[in-house]
Amino acid sequence: MPPQDRHPETETSPTGRVILGMLAFGKTTGYDIKQFVDSSTRHFWAASYGQIYPELKRLEEAGLITGREEPTGGRPRTVYELTDDGRRALHTWLASTTPPLYELRDEGMLKLFFSDTLPERRAENIRQMRERHELKLQQLKAIQPHAATGPLGPRMTLELGLGITQCFIDWCVQAERRLANDPEIN
Repeated sequence: MPPQDRHPETETSPTGRVILGMLAFGKTTGYDIKQFVDSSTRHFWAASYGQIYPELKRLEEAGLITGREEPTGGRPRTVYELTDDGRRALHTWLASTTPPLYELRDEGMLKLFFSDTLPERRAENIRQMRERHELKLQQLKAIQPHAATGPLGPRMTLELGLGITQCFIDWCVQAERRLANDPEIN
């Protein structure tokens, strides 16, 4: 298909869009993309090495990014950057009116959903959910000083993440109280 007939926004996977967005911040390696994901978008959109490296290859083959070998300390290393087509694909996706995908994957909620089969574990599962979200809240708060001077988009997602996480903790506290006060629902 000739380049002008391609529709880059339909060719990119969600992981591909994460990579294009990360490369919009500047050229970097696959390893650095993973590290940046782990310290930023992981709280709402994770990506593994097993997703990132094949997607880097696919994006390069599609002409959306270019990679250049820049070995350091004897180690092979490829630095990637956006091409003009890649920037256009990112902009097309950002401007698209397609409803965004929302997916929440939380094993604690899955356990809660099925907890009627083992009700004596329900309160413990909720306590574990609360503790996990309390830890996440600490992690998000630790990011705040770094985000305060950064770009607006990451700051706004951090604010939303803090609010959602606090809401989740509050719900868990209320659920724990409810279970403690009403032994019939255990």
